[in-house]
Amino acid sequence: MFDSSEVKDELQALKGDVAALLNTTAEGVFDASKSRADALADQVKAALRDLGETLSGDQDQIEKLIADRPITTLASAFALGVVVGLMLRRH
Repeated sequence: MFDSSEVKDELQALKGDVAALLNTTAEGVFDASKSRADALADQVKAALRDLGETLSGDQDQIEKLIADRPITTLASAFALGVVVGLMLRRH
């Protein structure tokens, strides 16, 4: 009539299939997340490289400006220091 061992065997086989499916899905999600993270990391690296190149060009320009006007630069730095000092003193 009712064979419990046969049902048990079928349930065990089903359990194995479900476990395999879940592992495959987890691996797929992990691989997709990893590829997205790698793509994002590449974009960040490219943006930082571009920023470094831009700042490198600006650095030469700022150095030239400071070298051409040292007294003005010194006075500006002093004034900025006084303003920041006053702001920190109030708070």
